[in-house]
Amino acid sequence: MTIYDATVTSKGQTTIPVEIREKLKLKPGDKIRFIMHGDKIYLRAKNKKAADLAGLLHDPNRPPLSLEDIDEAIGEYLEEKDQRIKDDWHRHQRST
Repeated sequence: MTIYDATVTSKGQTTIPVEIREKLKLKPGDKIRFIMHGDKIYLRAKNKKAADLAGLLHDPNRPPLSLEDIDEAIGEYLEEKDQRIKDDWHRHQRST
């Protein structure tokens, strides 16, 4: 786990560290999204348009998913991701 610090200006602005910009492939003008899930905040790059993803996951043999199935899958993913982050943090705390 790597931790990056940044400062927020009086206008609520900050600079995203270069390593994060490179990892997210952010370019000037790209959008970012902040996702709140409980007491956790996630940062996502919004540098893809939905049109760029059209047909990416298309499988004519797979039945369509309901919105409930999709919501459940997203929730499960976020729970697993949250647990991985917690586990990584605990390992980091023990190693310092």
